[in-house]
Amino acid sequence: MENISLGMMLEEVSTAYPGNTSLIYKDRTITYKELNQTVTAFVGVLNNLGINKGDKVALMLPNIPEFVMSYFAVVRLGAVAVTLNILSTPYELKYLLSNSDSKVFITTSSQEKKFEAIAKDLPLCRHIVLTDGPDSKDLFQGAIRKEPFEREVPTIDGDDPAVMIYTSGLTGNPLGAVLTHKNLSTQSTLLRDMCAGTEHDRGLSLIPFFHSFGAVANMLGVIKLGASTVLMDQFNIDTIFQTIEKEKVTYIAAVPRLFLGMLLHKSADTYDCSSLRLCITGGSTMPPEYIPMFEQRFGVKLMEGYGLTEASPVCSFSRLDMEQKPGSIGIPIPGAAAKVFDGKGNEQPSGKVGELVIKGANVMKGYYKDEKATGDVIHDGWLHTGDLATIDDDGYIFLTGRKKRMIITSGFNVYSREVEIVLNMHPAVKESKVGAKPDLMRGEIVKALIVTKEELSVDEKEIMKHCRTYLSSFKVPREVEFVESLDADGEATS
Repeated sequence: MENISLGMMLEEVSTAYPGNTSLIYKDRTITYKELNQTVTAFVGVLNNLGINKGDKVALMLPNIPEFVMSYFAVVRLGAVAVTLNILSTPYELKYLLSNSDSKVFITTSSQEKKFEAIAKDLPLCRHIVLTDGPDSKDLFQGAIRKEPFEREVPTIDGDDPAVMIYTSGLTGNPLGAVLTHKNLSTQSTLLRDMCAGTEHDRGLSLIPFFHSFGAVANMLGVIKLGASTVLMDQFNIDTIFQTIEKEKVTYIAAVPRLFLGMLLHKSADTYDCSSLRLCITGGSTMPPEYIPMFEQRFGVKLMEGYGLTEASPVCSFSRLDMEQKPGSIGIPIPGAAAKVFDGKGNEQPSGKVGELVIKGANVMKGYYKDEKATGDVIHDGWLHTGDLATIDDDGYIFLTGRKKRMIITSGFNVYSREVEIVLNMHPAVKESKVGAKPDLMRGEIVKALIVTKEELSVDEKEIMKHCRTYLSSFKVPREVEFVESLDADGEATS
């Protein structure tokens, strides 16, 4: 039986493959033995700060080794890792730390000012732990330079919460999706079981680890194998190609924008990508016509999957040994089931459009401190995704649209209402409507329609500046259109 404790998973892998390279970051190489020793030491730091089983610890870190170390220390202690977007503004961060009841905040010194601006409003979050890499003299590095020693850790049950990831809510306030050790341990085996992964693989982590897709595809799945992860927190298309060539990367899981960038890059043929054996695209829909073009140019399979944070996140995936149907997001992963329901909860026949629903060990425990929101999306064990789809006679799923007002831009979910609330805070805005505009590289971009108050004037530049004060950059509208009025459906009227 698979171990359902994420903390013990790392310990077992480090025993089986102590000398294998776990993490590669710039000029740092960390073996599994070293990673596990560091995690053990940092468990002591958290313990000394009063963190116990069930407590929340917020991580706002880029893709650096300290994210992995912190993450596994938190879950080994039985606490809950609250993984936050590094783009969060102080306005967003205040809500996230407060709503999650986080007691410790782990971040880099460059983010410290954000916390200082809101610390007085966070009575529960009394500790900030800063990290600036192996050469710094911060608390984190001081702890891991000490000789690690074993500490007693609590027994972990599969239903115990391990991670909380915030996803935007329909009402405008983000919701904390609580994922259990069982949820995530079942996801950690997908790279091995569905992609023939081995300890010899070398994955390239480009999607942020705070994102559910990034955490599973580029951290948990790779560690479960005893394989290596090449960390990149800053990159462009050329540095991606250079890293693939230098580190002999075998596996990439990323959003369509990255693979389109690789495909359309003029100098791609000057790099050696022969080490690649598999690429996985997810987070948003890959234009189907570009998949065979990518495969032909790089000589590697590009597999498409589908997921959402509430499902830990992977729900379906195309298979190496099955027919690839253009436009399909594959079939359900092992242990999960998918159906299509009409508005009354009745299953739809093959080929008929309805809401895609998912059931399985990957479905979240629920939204933190919000039973109503949980009940709105989980009925009789079925997670209602808000996406419209059809399922053919072979079980292949095809997305056709969305029920919910949500925008997916470069793999990040943006709920229109959250952006509208911020827009309407501007003194010159009478009302607003936010929607999606198709975009080849990002999938969609955020577009805002704005009605201004007659006595006040404002331009697009000021609106953008206002939004950047309160919203992460990916939520800020890339296009603003001023209109005279909006009808009941939010359409511009002349």
